[in-house]
Amino acid sequence: MNKKVYIVLAICVISSVVTVCAPFFGMESITPAALIEGESQIKMDIFWKIRVPRVVSAYIAGAALALGGMAFQAMFRNPLATPFTLGVSSGAAFGASLYTLFGATFVLLGVTGQSLSAFVWALASIMIVYGLTRARKGFSTATMLIAGVAVNFLFSSMILFMQYISDFDNSFRIIRWMMGGFALTGYGAVKSVLPFVLPGILLVFLFADELNLLVLGEETALSRGVDVKRTRKILFFATSLMTGGIVAAFGPIGFVGMMAPHICRMMVGPNHRYLTPVTLMFGGMFLVVCDTFARILIAPAEIPVGVLTALLGGPFFLWLLMAGFSETGPGGRRRRSAGVKK
Repeated sequence: MNKKVYIVLAICVISSVVTVCAPFFGMESITPAALIEGESQIKMDIFWKIRVPRVVSAYIAGAALALGGMAFQAMFRNPLATPFTLGVSSGAAFGASLYTLFGATFVLLGVTGQSLSAFVWALASIMIVYGLTRARKGFSTATMLIAGVAVNFLFSSMILFMQYISDFDNSFRIIRWMMGGFALTGYGAVKSVLPFVLPGILLVFLFADELNLLVLGEETALSRGVDVKRTRKILFFATSLMTGGIVAAFGPIGFVGMMAPHICRMMVGPNHRYLTPVTLMFGGMFLVVCDTFARILIAPAEIPVGVLTALLGGPFFLWLLMAGFSETGPGGRRRRSAGVKK
């Protein structure tokens, strides 16, 4: 590990610690002295029951989405690949829209019916993509990407149909949910996503060396003893379930999984041993910062954080296009020639 990587890792760790200051900012700032002295019970409740779980939720969601994007870009050797590409977000959005359309209201183990419906359909989209890929007697990346795009369009068209036949209130609820955000989250939301996020993060860390070899190509990975199909299946399901849990709880928050890995790759290089922890921390910090600005830019109203990330992601996407990144990943041939030190 060279000196630059040490510096970047240290900066990410320090910055992650600094994000604990985010709950102090909002429409009305809350000072540490006010919390220590307990001068206002209302401020105490706002800080501990609303802002703290919101910041924690944003950090977990950002870390998971960024890590999922990094894994998919390596698996598919495509700089634009994310779990959203394979229809996870559109499946979840369809489930949430269906729940809203029928007007059902229930809570199970502290999880809202809308989140449960969204997760079930996110899981369904994962299984549909997997089934379509297996139907071609293989597990090729090209088949999976095509199946994912097809499923994405299918669910998106059904969402548009449901919006059209919904009344004004339900149509607005569907649109608002699809913008993503942490406005109504609490500690229950944090608890509900951890069972999906923690195993996914652990598996991505464990398969860091395999990701290094997959980036170099399937033949190279096979020659080094990597079971490519097994590795892809494990990472596909782990990252998709992780993303599905996040989308079900907080709505689709786009572009985080595309932007964060590329920015981190420019800082520490393509080696996933170092890229993985940096992407994890940077993704969490990035979404916390975005959510903080979303809360204060037009206070007392707030911008859905998914809108803000999309506003940032559009120019980033154009930059990525103009930079001439090939389908092998950032840097094109430079990436292949750089190699990965074992």
